[in-house]
Amino acid sequence: MARFTTSDGVGLHYTDQGGGLPLICLPGLTRCGKDFRYFAPHAGRCRMIALDARGRGGSDHAPDYTSYNVLREAGDVLELMDHLGLQKAAILGTSRGGLVAMTLAATAKERLTAVILNDIGPEIPADGMARIMEYVGRKPAARTHAQAAIALAGMMGEAFPAVPADRWLEEVETYYDQGPGGLELRYDPRLRDALLAQAAAGPAPDLWPLFLSLSGLPCGAIRGQNSDVLSAATFAAMQERLPALHAVELEGRGHVPFLDEPEAVALIHTVLDHAS
Repeated sequence: MARFTTSDGVGLHYTDQGGGLPLICLPGLTRCGKDFRYFAPHAGRCRMIALDARGRGGSDHAPDYTSYNVLREAGDVLELMDHLGLQKAAILGTSRGGLVAMTLAATAKERLTAVILNDIGPEIPADGMARIMEYVGRKPAARTHAQAAIALAGMMGEAFPAVPADRWLEEVETYYDQGPGGLELRYDPRLRDALLAQAAAGPAPDLWPLFLSLSGLPCGAIRGQNSDVLSAATFAAMQERLPALHAVELEGRGHVPFLDEPEAVALIHTVLDHAS
């Protein structure tokens, strides 16, 4: 585990393990580098670097919550690479981390060797975004990890059938700290304010140009068959518009796959085998 300080003074936490091809892992919106703990045993020849985005996990909360935006977070990745002396790296981005990865492809493509997107694309359905906004910045009603695990299993069970109870418990133990008055968020709740401010600023930008910036890079996309954030139609359009994209859809998974599924691991390594 290590830390570095960004150009605007925010301390960011990251882990750095293994050797070989640098693979920077960028987690989902409210999550942290522990998002990739299931993939870690399968990282193989990779030097796996998992970053906690500003305001999440072990990273500092930013003084100005408006810096919780994809462009600034993409800049943080480049500053991490500079801190580590990496001229180039591959990116594995889950959900929000995938949006950051696409932004990097559009703004600093020369720094990338490959990109893999985990259950994210250039269009996000309104119902998926609405579900996310139901919980962002809000403490869970459950007061213990055990209660939260039961609630999460009930909420996610349809999209993730046959996932054992102990995995849901591990998930909530990663999401929340146990406090004296209940469960506490492991991220800055002002992340919600940032999202609301961005929504109020106007219509969401067209993300297809960012996605198409992946052209010429080894790239891949993973979709959970039951995802409400990456639709089947968008996933098909991604493959049609970028024919070189390696793509796999995972049965029995929603948003987001855990990345220890054999098909997901195989796709990641197929893409990385072409990285240079």
